[in-house]
Amino acid sequence: EWTMLIRKPPDIRSSEITPESVYFSRRALLQAAGFAGAGTLLSGALAADEGIPAKHRRLAGVRKSPFSTKDAPNTFEEVTGYNNFYEFGTGKEDPAAESGRFRPKPWKVKIDGEAEVTGTVDYDSIVKPHTLEERIYRFRCVEAWSMVVPWVGIPLRDVLTRYKPTSKAKYVAFETVVRPEEMPGQKYPVLDWPYVEGLTMAEAMHPLTLLVVGVYGVELPNQNGAPLRLMVPWKYGFKSIKSIVRISFTEKQPPTTWNMSAPGEYGFYA
Repeated sequence: EWTMLIRKPPDIRSSEITPESVYFSRRALLQAAGFAGAGTLLSGALAADEGIPAKHRRLAGVRKSPFSTKDAPNTFEEVTGYNNFYEFGTGKEDPAAESGRFRPKPWKVKIDGEAEVTGTVDYDSIVKPHTLEERIYRFRCVEAWSMVVPWVGIPLRDVLTRYKPTSKAKYVAFETVVRPEEMPGQKYPVLDWPYVEGLTMAEAMHPLTLLVVGVYGVELPNQNGAPLRLMVPWKYGFKSIKSIVRISFTEKQPPTTWNMSAPGEYGFYA
């Protein structure tokens, strides 16, 4: 049985997770063996070294991003076994335990609002035109725990630009799917479902904002927000909405779930 390492964000040091020399020497060894070349990180090859169950589908053509931190990631077991996803329950272990019935594919996302290109699109039309990147980001929760996670995704701005937002688009709003038969936490009024979040257009277009499709070189597990979620590394984790089914370009600041639930504690810009 593993013990969760919980730190406040300023206290995270790579030496406390995996010795830096071990981390980089392993990657150097893989490169020397021909597993990584031409600027591409073959995350699938690394995944086999991280104890990832074979049921998780490997992602192909993932390149290493220069935006990654040099800190060594937490383990796959930690990343996928300890997180918040209230749609599956309020406990940290609930998402992993209760998300087995969730079906992340087929998947469709509604694009609407202040944009020239709107409509309902499927997962492949969103993802396939882009090259996937592995970005190792620090993730922090408002509850004072944090992790270092090797996400795989696409810069959000590259996706949003394809829908040609107009000059009236000042914000981007996001919405999580509602499927109480598959997401048992939605059967209880813990929050006002569906979960909604939003960013300013400048935040959404920031080069660090990532539309995530995987972790550790494999497709995003259900408990981590499959098949599409956000990762906004300079904000608290609740801003990085999971299982996205709607992206709206708005002129006015959109409502956000935790701000509506506890406006005195959670602001839009958290």
